[in-house]
Amino acid sequence: MSMLQLICFSSWVLLLFWQFPRNFWPKLRVESGYQHLVFATTLLLGILWSIQAGIHDGLKLHFLLLTTLVLCHGWRIAIWLCLLPTLFLVFIGKLALADAGLFAISHYVVPGLFSYLVFLLSYRYLQRHLFVYIFVAGFLAAALTICLQLLLSSVLFYLDGRYDWQTINANYLLFSLLIWFPEALLNGAAITLMAIYRPDWLRTFYDREYLSPER
Repeated sequence: MSMLQLICFSSWVLLLFWQFPRNFWPKLRVESGYQHLVFATTLLLGILWSIQAGIHDGLKLHFLLLTTLVLCHGWRIAIWLCLLPTLFLVFIGKLALADAGLFAISHYVVPGLFSYLVFLLSYRYLQRHLFVYIFVAGFLAAALTICLQLLLSSVLFYLDGRYDWQTINANYLLFSLLIWFPEALLNGAAITLMAIYRPDWLRTFYDREYLSPER
């Protein structure tokens, strides 16, 4: 394990325990509907993240669905829910155990926090309207989040000495020009459906504010 891998792994583990949501387990134990949502979420992420594509070995792309996860559960619960899909990738051989911390930091800890900050900024400074929630906190945040994830992963790959920057840029980073729209569309569609049919699944969606006729 390289020094960078060790730093990322240690930071990830410490952050998980430091940011552990105390209200998560009590709610999970007593609410069957919430149990179904959590288990379905982790299963979907495990399947989605295991479907990877790429030109160069080791530089793989996949959809994140991270913005939807953060808007449904909040950032602290989201990074804990990402733990099981990460372990699943390790189990099926898609991710080396030594890279688990690096994967976590670059794929959902930092990008997830960024996505949540986009929501907070939109909530604070923009009109609280359903369209703003879907387009800004959902569609736009997802597009920016996956671009940030690709950039952060590229920097970590480079700092770890695995590839030169030209290889990373040509075989990984430039694909952000292609993947940002499908990722944004996927998250935007998911947020739209939940906001209309299952708003109780969205922890960050407030009916009285976003659907008020006065707005």
